[in-house]
Amino acid sequence: MNVFIFANSQEASQKVAERMIQAHDQENARVFGLATGSTPIELYQLLSQSAVDFSDSIAINLDEYYGLDQNHPQSYHTYMQNHLFRHKPFAHSYIPNGHNLDVDQEIQAYDQILKNHPIDLQLLGLGKNGHIGFNEPGSDFTSHTQLVNLTESTIQANQRFFNHNETVPTQAYSMGIASILAAKEIILLAFGEHKAQAVQAMVEGPVTPDLPASVLQTHPKVSLYLDEAAAHLLKQS
Repeated sequence: MNVFIFANSQEASQKVAERMIQAHDQENARVFGLATGSTPIELYQLLSQSAVDFSDSIAINLDEYYGLDQNHPQSYHTYMQNHLFRHKPFAHSYIPNGHNLDVDQEIQAYDQILKNHPIDLQLLGLGKNGHIGFNEPGSDFTSHTQLVNLTESTIQANQRFFNHNETVPTQAYSMGIASILAAKEIILLAFGEHKAQAVQAMVEGPVTPDLPASVLQTHPKVSLYLDEAAAHLLKQS
């Protein structure tokens, strides 16, 4: 793992934006795996304001809440449209169809998309419990697209995005860990004191399904972009 530590999330996000633009413009990367949540918002703002042209590229998102229509204000379809796609459209953008209740059909369809479009550069965030995508602790490292039962800690963390009278989804479609590891390059962003324990375990702890992100130690090209708060428990920091 390459570990890069910055004073704050703005500096880290700027460097990731520069890396993505470099991969696109200079290295002919054309398939980008994208993440959602609060962590990449600054990154997507920077990309939206940049001169990069993704109209020749493909975006494949990690996950989507099960049961949400794509027009729901908290769907990841809506998130991606608001934060990136309406500013920087891709030739094709793929996000699991959370409203498809035929689980086997949706899983097969998304696995086929990933097979047809191998990911050049995959963005990841990091859950407080060490999840990547929605692959919660205990996830099988050989998994592909799947319907995941979200842990209570993840549900509670997502509550802030929903109105107080709304039920937060308890399941999600997610790329599996094997799907994530198939990317040629992986960039993970983690910001804030509340991510520090997960970061330390991911980098310096054993590779274990109990901390899904620890599997990134086995990938040949992973870069972590951290702020000082998220990195402060690392011995090398």
